[in-house]
Amino acid sequence: MEGLPISPWTVFLYALLTAVATGLGALPFLFTRGFTRGITRRHLGLANAAAAGLMVAASFGLIYEGVNYSLGRTLVGVGLGLLFILLAHRYLQGREVNLGDLKGLDARKALMMVGIMTLHSFAEGVGVGVAFGGGEALGIFISLAIAVHNIPEGLAISLVLVPRGVSVLGAAFWSVFSSLPQPLMAVPAYLFVEAFHPFLPVGLGLAAGAMIWMAAAELLPDALKEAEAEGVATVLTLSVALMVAFQILIGG
Repeated sequence: MEGLPISPWTVFLYALLTAVATGLGALPFLFTRGFTRGITRRHLGLANAAAAGLMVAASFGLIYEGVNYSLGRTLVGVGLGLLFILLAHRYLQGREVNLGDLKGLDARKALMMVGIMTLHSFAEGVGVGVAFGGGEALGIFISLAIAVHNIPEGLAISLVLVPRGVSVLGAAFWSVFSSLPQPLMAVPAYLFVEAFHPFLPVGLGLAAGAMIWMAAAELLPDALKEAEAEGVATVLTLSVALMVAFQILIGG
């Protein structure tokens, strides 16, 4: 489009890079095939604890980022995220759900996980577009930061899917799928920065609220059913600490 300092195609391609990076989170499972073949209930519980820790840490990172724009709109977003996930949970309860090879309860949990991460990606896509509205250098920096940040999010998805029987390739596919709203939202957000800018803290808060609920209501109770409390707490603490350190490093 004429008159724009940066081509919308450039914005789209950088945002697409952030989405593809999410699939890299499944790569560690290529080197742990023996682990996935010999999976036990305890392993599944510890994987849920790790996923919960990554999601909780990511959620507070989103809230902190949103508050930098607007405290009120971020808190409204958290409330909307909580409402969204409660309605989705009630809708899915008792329904027959299939996700690839998964069926029943495992499929519902996996679908909620992928759905929440997809919801989260809308806010990140807007973030990329708004950043490019502030200049190409800022847009590239934010895109690369989000791409790196997306890798542990892909790991969180894979930690839920792979131990339940989804292939590594399938987990990578669903991880990338969950981030597709990023390139789809980045271009309109770039073209209409002023219209999308006020939405950003709401979107960040919305994703955070849904992720915290998912971690507390689904992943952690499952983890405590399948593994000892000491192991769950240890894995949870380490995953939160590592994710926070990771966010600080890429943010700095």
